[in-house]
Parts: sequence; structure tokens; C-alpha cells
Amino acid sequence: MKKILNRFASVKKYAVAHKFISVIAVVIVLGGGWYVYAKATSTSGQVRYAVGTVAQNTIISSVSESGQVTASRTLNITPQVSGQILHIYVTPGEQVKAGATIAMLDPTTAEEAVTSAKENLQSAQIALAKLQEPATTLTLTEQQDALTQAQSNLTTLYQSSFSDVTNTFLDLPTIISGLQDVDLGSEAGGASQWNIDYYSSQVSKYNSSAQSYRDAAYNDYETARTSYDQTFSDFKSLSSTPDQATITKILSETYATTGLVATAAKSANDLIQFYSDQLTQNGATPKSTAATQITNLNSYLSKAQSHLSTLLSDVNNLQGDQQSITEKEQTLAQTKAGADTLDIQSDQLNVTKAEDALSQAEQTLSEYYVTAPFAGTIASVPLNEYDQAGSGTTLATLITSQQYADLSINEVDAAKIQLGDKATITFDAIPSLTLTGTVAQLSPSGTVSQGVVTYDVKVAFDTQNPQVKSGMSVNVNIETAVHQDVLTIPSSAIKTAGGASYVQVFTPPLATSTVAAAGTAGVVSATAPQNVPVTVGISDNTNTEITSGLTLGEQIVTRTISGSTAATTATTGTGGAGATGAARTTGGGFGGGGGAIRIGG
Repeated sequence: MKKILNRFASVKKYAVAHKFISVIAVVIVLGGGWYVYAKATSTSGQVRYAVGTVAQNTIISSVSESGQVTASRTLNITPQVSGQILHIYVTPGEQVKAGATIAMLDPTTAEEAVTSAKENLQSAQIALAKLQEPATTLTLTEQQDALTQAQSNLTTLYQSSFSDVTNTFLDLPTIISGLQDVDLGSEAGGASQWNIDYYSSQVSKYNSSAQSYRDAAYNDYETARTSYDQTFSDFKSLSSTPDQATITKILSETYATTGLVATAAKSANDLIQFYSDQLTQNGATPKSTAATQITNLNSYLSKAQSHLSTLLSDVNNLQGDQQSITEKEQTLAQTKAGADTLDIQSDQLNVTKAEDALSQAEQTLSEYYVTAPFAGTIASVPLNEYDQAGSGTTLATLITSQQYADLSINEVDAAKIQLGDKATITFDAIPSLTLTGTVAQLSPSGTVSQGVVTYDVKVAFDTQNPQVKSGMSVNVNIETAVHQDVLTIPSSAIKTAGGASYVQVFTPPLATSTVAAAGTAGVVSATAPQNVPVTVGISDNTNTEITSGLTLGEQIVTRTISGSTAATTATTGTGGAGATGAARTTGGGFGGGGGAIRIGG
């Protein structure tokens, strides 16, 4: 103790004499302790989840391309489809406006496709309306009556099944007693020998199989007798009006026992018939007792099989009626609850698909009516009515001063573009000018250069502007699809696996206050989110349409922030006086709060 006091006094004396060094040492110890604590309790290394909700918006899908302004004097007007020319509506020298019909190709097949698409859409709409329609009182009454009738039928079937069991036991005692007399009686061989032993011994010298016939007859009888005794005892213990579960049990027992009795009768019959056949084949005469017993066994077997058939029918009918009741109960419950959400979503998707198919069919039909993309003068019409025209065939040559954007588009984007699509046009040389336009021409065949396929597209300017000069560079944004009031989520929320799309959701959803407090830093959750399959529609690169799998307002994970990313963010911020500032290792003085310490200066 004295040594400890002396050492403490020495440390104290040193600390007083070297105050600055002592303070530094204390700060280092405290700072190190704080760093260890902060490191142990930090959540910066954990995975965080940015969370959002499913919204309802208008989404516009588009492709962006670049090209040059062209003011063409001549333009060949070609169809996008093939067919026979039924009408030509222009003549050389005629002035035409943009959109004027130049020619009509035979649209019969396309019209039939439109008619079929309309019928399919109407069918899908009717199916959806029917599914969403609440059940009528008549429907509910009919389904309840059907359930009640099925329950009544089942009750009646239980009663008739118990009657069939009772009828079976009117015959089984006689049959089992008769089997005992045939197998274990002594009519054939005398008092010292069972009938089955006599029959076996008489023919064993002719055929060694005799013993196996004898053993089968004996063993099958013993098995049937044991089962019969137990089942008959169970039957006798029943009340006159047993419940359904008891009837089911005794029916099953009786069916099994009757089957064993039938097997025993057949085995005995096989033994005696084998005895008779072997004696006859070897010139001996079978005893008349054998013929009598065969007749009796055939009678036993016939009765047993008849009861067996009736009991099997009862077993199957009970199972069928019980299944029918279960199905009617489920149908009634589903009718009362209304249509299933997934069924409604499926039918809504069918309607959307049918609408898209109709839109495509109508677009194809419109292509059989070839129109002028620009206003101008018809220079020539090289074909006549009833000639055949293919995609790319010149139907007329148009002289025009119309300005348009001449684009060369890759095959992926070209597949998305259709004639008539709207476009927004900007100019490198005139940053303040924005014009609108329309896709007026799309080359039906591509050009291959160094393995890359491109298609020529002309976008007509809706208005002419004197500032725009031929040859200027243009940037064109073509709207390929517009879907209004659809469910949308950030594109970053969509993940794919095996060609299928899915999003992640927390089940149950996270508290709104927790999400709001986390902000853009993301939420730390002890429970991982679950994957939910979705069907996606069009995208504008920022947001994506969801056609099935989610509902409006549903919470989703929009982005996953890995632990390493979060940790890096936390340790590369600005240090200083703030209690939440990141550590800093340079600069004068001491960092406040969580700031690190620099010694020196």
C-alpha cells in the first residue's frame, strides 16, 4: 500500500511539473476511448435502403437521335406495306397538302385484323367488368341453395352407406361360416383330416404345387376370419344412428374385411378346383363333395364381390360429395368476398394487351392508305391502279421545299418508331430555338455498314423557321409511346433475375416517420426486404411503368446503399466543430465533437 501511495505521489509531482505533456496524454487517452466507442456503435458500415412509394403519372417513352436539316426538292413517296393498288388519288402536276392521301392498297386483311382486335378487346373488357361486378342476391341464393342441397345429399348418402354395411353383415356370417366348413371341415377326408389337407395330399403325388394351394387357402381364411371377428365386433357395438365419422370408419373396415373374405373364398375354390383337375387328368374320379363345395364357394364369392362393389361405390361417393361441398363452400365464400385482387390485375392486363393489339392493328391498317408527308406538287405517278406495290416501291414523286430532319437510326431505336410519332427538335447553332415535328418517313430497309444496321428516318418540321438553314445539325427527341395515369416507380428500383423483373419491399412496411427521418441517407433495417415479381411497361429512363405486381402508394426500395459506400461517405466529409463532423487529420487545434485530434503546432 505504501509503495502504491509513493508511486501516485511521484506521478502527481511529475504531472504538476510537466502540465502540458500531462494534458496532452489525458486528451489522447480520452480521444482514443471515444474513437473506440464510436467505432463500436457506428452504423455507417451497415446496408441502407432508400425507400419510396408507387406513384401514378403520365410516362413518355422516347428515343433521342441527331442528324442534319434537309430541304428536299424531290421526294419519293413509298408505302410501308405490300399489296395491290386499289386507288390512286393524285395526278402529275397536282398540288397536295401534307397528309393528303396519295394511294390506297388493298386493306382487306388489315381490316379483318382490326375487327378481330376490337372483338378481343370487347371480350376482355366484358370479362373484367363481370369480374368486378358485385354478386347479385340471386347468385348468392343459388350458391347457398346448392351448398345446402349438397350437404343434404351427403347426409342421405351416409345413411344409405350404413344400410349397405348392415346388409353386408347379413351375409358375411353365413359366408365366413361356410368357408370354415369347406376349409377346416372333414367331409372329404374323414374325421381325422381337414378338407384342405385331404385335397392337398390326394394330388401332391401328381403336382408339387398342391401344398402351396393348401397354404394359400388356409392363410387367406385365417386372415379373413381375424378381420371379420374384429369388424363384426365393432359393428355390433354401434348405436342405431351413428355419426358420420363412425359411419366412415365402419364402412372402411367392412370394405377391407369383405375384400379379405372374397380372397379367402377364391383361394379355397382354387384349391378344390386344382384337386378335381389333377385327379381327372390322371384318370381318377374326384369326390362328389368337391363339386358341392365348389358350387357353395362360387356362391360365397359372388355375394362377397357384390357387397364389395356396393361398399366401394359408397366410399367413392362419400369422397366425391365431401369434395363437392368443399368446392361449393369455397365458391360461396369467394362470391361473398368479391373478386380476387390478382384476378382483377390479370384481367386488367388482358384489357391493356388487347388495347395495344388494337392500336397496332389500326396502325397497320393506316399504312395501307399512303399519304403525302409534306405539302408540294406531284411530279410523277409511275404506277397504275391494280398494280402490285411493295414496301419501298415509289407510288409518286413529290416536289417540295419542306424542311425536315434527316436521321440515321440504329435498328433497336428504329423498331420503336412509327409514322406519325411526335418529335421535339433543337439546334446546336440556335440554342434558343425549339420546334416540333412529326415522323414523316421511315425507310423499310436498313443499310449495313461495318456490321451495323441503320435506317433512314425523316422528321418533318410542323412549322418553318427562317433561322433554320439546310445542313444544320439537329437533335431530335421522338416520342414512341405515351401512357397516361399509370403506376410508375423509379427505374432504379427494378431488378432482374433470369429474365424476370422484381422489386424489393419490406413486409410489413417501414414506419413513415422512420423513412422520413432517414432521408436520402437510407434506412437501416434488421429485416431484409422481400422480392416481389412485377411486370414492367414503358420507361422514360428515370421512371418505369408497372403493369402488374404493385398497387398505388405501396412502399418499395428504390435504391440499396452498400455498407462500404455508407462507410466511405461517413469518413470523407468535412470535420470541425460539428458533433457529427467526420474525422479530420489536418488543420490547427482540436476537432469538435467527433473530430480527430492533431498534435503539434
